[in-house]
Amino acid sequence: QVQLVESGGGLVQAGGSLRLSCAASGSIFSRTTMGWYRQAPGKQRELVAAITSAIRTNYADSVKGRFTISRDNAKNTVYLQMNSLQPEDTAVYYCKMDYGFVHLWGQGTQVTVSS
Repeated sequence: QVQLVESGGGLVQAGGSLRLSCAASGSIFSRTTMGWYRQAPGKQRELVAAITSAIRTNYADSVKGRFTISRDNAKNTVYLQMNSLQPEDTAVYYCKMDYGFVHLWGQGTQVTVSS
């Protein structure tokens, strides 16, 4: 059974950086599309960035130029490098795995950006 475990969240001042990691168990990781989503209080969950098995990426307009998604298939891990963080980036960040009919979510990690 595949599981996703996020790490790397925390409290950072505006302008700072964090790197989130999402480690996956199982053997299908290299064939999956991995995404990072976030949900702020009172708001809907939104896509932040995604990366396909062919290493194609896409980003929400609000994070383009500041966030970078990457993956290491040898480590079954996807990363989200977040630079120039702003208070509006405060949210719970979730990773998601998509592979055919498989859609899995991690438990989430809190990112708080203070002004």
